[in-house]
Amino acid sequence: MNNDQLEGKWKQVKGKFKEKYGELTDDDLKYSEGKFDQMLGRLQEKTGNSKEALKKEIEKL
Repeated sequence: MNNDQLEGKWKQVKGKFKEKYGELTDDDLKYSEGKFDQMLGRLQEKTGNSKEALKKEIEKL
């Protein structure tokens, strides 16, 4: 799955991420077009997971 596909899917799964990772805020999950990697970086800092692991998790949801 490429970044464009992941970005599209993100809208569907961000609620599930918020449930799973309770420490995430709405600001952490906010996606700005063209800034998907930056958002993944914020999620990486908060969750301790690698960007690749987060991408795989998004793909599975």
